[in-house]
Amino acid sequence: MEVKIGVQYAPRELVLESGQTPDEVEKVVTEAINGDGVLTLTDEKGRKVIVPVTKVAYVEIAEASQRSVGFTAR
Repeated sequence: MEVKIGVQYAPRELVLESGQTPDEVEKVVTEAINGDGVLTLTDEKGRKVIVPVTKVAYVEIAEASQRSVGFTAR
C-alpha cells in the first residue's frame, strides 16, 4: 500500500510503499503524534523514513492501485 507524508516547508511529499495494512500505519502515526514525537515508517525494501511529528503536515494512506497500460475506456 502507498503512504504519502506531507512535510512542512518541503516542496515534495515523501512517498513509500509499505507492506503494512492501513490500520497498522494509522496506529503507528497516532502513536507517534501522542508519544515520542518521531514518525518512523519502513518501506517494502527495508528503508526507514523518520520524520519529526512537529514537521508532518499530513499523512495519506491508500491501497496501491494497479496502473492501467495503454488506452482504456473507464
